[in-house]
Amino acid sequence: DGHTAAEKALEQGAAAVVVEHDLHLGGRQILVKDSRAFYGALCAAWFGHPERKMKFIGVTGTNGKTTTTSVIKHILTANGHKVGLIGTIQNEIGDEIVHTNNTTPLTYELMQLYDTMYQKGCDTVVMEVSSFGLVQKRIGLTHFEIAVFTNLTQDHLDYHKTMENYLEAKAKLFDGLGGPGIKPDKTAVVNLDDGEARYILDRSKCNHITYALGEESADIRAVDIKLGPLGSTFTIQGGFGRLPVRTHIAGLFNIYNVLSATSAAAAEKVPYPVIGEAVSEFRGVPGRFETVDAGQLFNVVVDYAHTPDGLENILHTAREITENRIITVFGCGGDRDRTKRPIMGRIAAQLSDIVITTSDNPRTEDPEAILAEVEAGVAEAIGKKTHEKVADRREAIYLAISLAQAGDTVIIAGKGHEDYQIIGTEKIHFDDREVAREA
Repeated sequence: DGHTAAEKALEQGAAAVVVEHDLHLGGRQILVKDSRAFYGALCAAWFGHPERKMKFIGVTGTNGKTTTTSVIKHILTANGHKVGLIGTIQNEIGDEIVHTNNTTPLTYELMQLYDTMYQKGCDTVVMEVSSFGLVQKRIGLTHFEIAVFTNLTQDHLDYHKTMENYLEAKAKLFDGLGGPGIKPDKTAVVNLDDGEARYILDRSKCNHITYALGEESADIRAVDIKLGPLGSTFTIQGGFGRLPVRTHIAGLFNIYNVLSATSAAAAEKVPYPVIGEAVSEFRGVPGRFETVDAGQLFNVVVDYAHTPDGLENILHTAREITENRIITVFGCGGDRDRTKRPIMGRIAAQLSDIVITTSDNPRTEDPEAILAEVEAGVAEAIGKKTHEKVADRREAIYLAISLAQAGDTVIIAGKGHEDYQIIGTEKIHFDDREVAREA
């Protein structure tokens, strides 16, 4: 309880302390109902309220946030905007790359980043908004003109405990769209194919744009879809007419990401021809269905998929581009949601021909104990297929490459763009793409 340190803070030179109950410190305490919320307001004021000076587009959901925000930035840049991007892989100020530690930075760092973006000429910020960031009120006083909901599948239950809590966390982004604020014309962009779409729409007291592949009542849809190993062609259809596009990012899940980005850009009044051309030029995101080409006769794909739904999506996509076998290397992170481990094991066994389970970021857990929980799901579905357990991730990747033959696809899932592995409390350099290329 931080209140226990209040007097010591004052003794050591603090001008004042913010408290949630009266400590009888007179004029040196600021009594508030919610110190997290107050801290957000305080940080915003400290940096001169940069959140009021730019447009904000927030993207939340279990999967697709990184690609969606990247496509939105690419479209808006093509339309003449200077855009800041805040996300899982990195932060970007126009073409400048800025390191990130969290998908949604902590409050002070976030407001400082906003201020830097504004000072360097950004007029729009596109950001991934995590469930942690929403529950912990990291976004402070940020008002979003546009909020995007991609999907909801199991993740982070070690923190949220239940799917209901997880959904509630995501929905917080949409509560602010309908309330009073300094920004008019707010829009919720929602994937109508997702089971929680109606709940999110009900929470959004503002304009709606819905997108879908299956749900025909959606405002924007993708039709005439042709999937390929290096991308897709399809037609975006809506009240504006028909927009043929060709992408350089593979998989049905990436068509959803393009639709969500298109819908957000449409809410920003970007002309559809600009959207179509920008989407066709977009080349993908590091660690998201990223191919490793060292001249081999089989496919090697590195992907960040670390949830059941994410793994299922990339394995279905792999099947679309694979002549022969799918060899999957994956693990589950330590000190994180344990309930998804057997589920992911079962999915990998069902959708792959060879499964190699290995370590992800074991952190302070025993890698063998993590693998045992994954194995429970693998055992349910493996049948006569090949299964190997190799705790050392480098050895697992080398084994997968050694087993691959012409026409196979090797999927290395879980870490994607990450260039490290956390073992115990130590972070060591490890990049799936580098190791696969070596192998």
